[in-house]
Order: sequence, then C-alpha cells, then structure tokens
Amino acid sequence: MTNKIVLLGGGGHCKACIDVIETTRFTIEGVIDKEINAGKVLNYRIIGDDDKLEGLVQMNYWFLVTVGQIKNPSLRFELFEKIKQWRGKLAIVIASTSIVSKYSTIGEGTIIMHQALVNADVRIGRNCIINNKSLIEHDCSIGDHTHISTGAILNGSCTIGNRVFVGSNTVIANGTQVADNVVIGAGSVVIKNISKAGVYAGNPAIKIR
Repeated sequence: MTNKIVLLGGGGHCKACIDVIETTRFTIEGVIDKEINAGKVLNYRIIGDDDKLEGLVQMNYWFLVTVGQIKNPSLRFELFEKIKQWRGKLAIVIASTSIVSKYSTIGEGTIIMHQALVNADVRIGRNCIINNKSLIEHDCSIGDHTHISTGAILNGSCTIGNRVFVGSNTVIANGTQVADNVVIGAGSVVIKNISKAGVYAGNPAIKIR
C-alpha cells in the first residue's frame, strides 16, 4: 500500500501540516488548491485544483485536508466529504514529536501536531486538528471537524462537540461539556457547560454572540 499523501489546501495551515508530515511515514505527493494553479508550498508542488481530486482518489493516494479552521469548518467539511464520496483514503497523521496514548482512538483525517499530548482513553473524531502543544487529558471525547488550537488544555473527561473551535491557550475545566458549532476565543477559561452554539470568550467564558 502506498504511503504517498496529497494535501488539500495550500495556505498557512498546510505549511504547518507539511512540517508534521515530514516526521511521519507519509511521503507528500503534492498539494491541491483551487486558487493556486502553479508553484510550490514549501518544497512541494501544486498539482492541480479540486477538479483533479476524483482522479487522484483512483490512484490510491492518501489524503489530508490542510485548510485551516478558525471560525467556520465548512470548507474542511466539504473537502472531507468529497473524498469520502469517492471512497478515498483519509490519513491519520501523528507527529513524531507528539505523545499519544496507545489507549486513545483517533478518527480518519485527523492530524496530531507537534508536542501535542493525548492521554489515555481519549476519543478524537474525524477531520480534526489537534494543534501544537495542546493537551487532551484522560477520558476526553472530541467530535468531528473540531480544532483544538495551540496550547489549549482540555482537562479530564471533557466532551467537545462537532465543528468546534477551541482557541489558543484556552483552559476547559474537568468534566465540562461543549455543544456543537461553538467557537471559544483564545485565552478563555471554560468552567461551565456550553449548551448552545455561538461564540464564547473570557474568564470565565461567556457567550458574546
């Protein structure tokens, strides 16, 4: 089986993903980007736009969505679903610099980035970003298409929904539940369950819109 991987999206997050992928078993074949038709991202060439995807699936490559996600996961979700529709293979990418418990479960299309720590009995969904130096403590559950940003801390037994963004250096208290479609601003402290979609920020975090 090939270890060659195609990256979907050529922006800044792609560059960070490349740095992680180079520490793994995968070899980067190239980058797909609908807005950049030629050139390179770091050392890797742009090999086409979204119209190339179905053909590349037939060539048995692995894929990773390398579009970033802050406010809205819709583009990451769309690309992920295209690959699933064509029965393509979505990679699980784990940086060699991270620490991931053998008792954890990680969904397809998810990337665990540099120096992240994923503890025992953690369940991470599909197409997630577990960003640099984030800490996911024991017994946490993270839904699909969710981004845990740089330096964020999820203490034990937290439950995070689908399509959530947890900002840099946010701390979520033990056992806290966060609903689907929530954005939590950088540096927030979440000490109560968040049951409604929206944008939250502050210490303690409150709904701001």
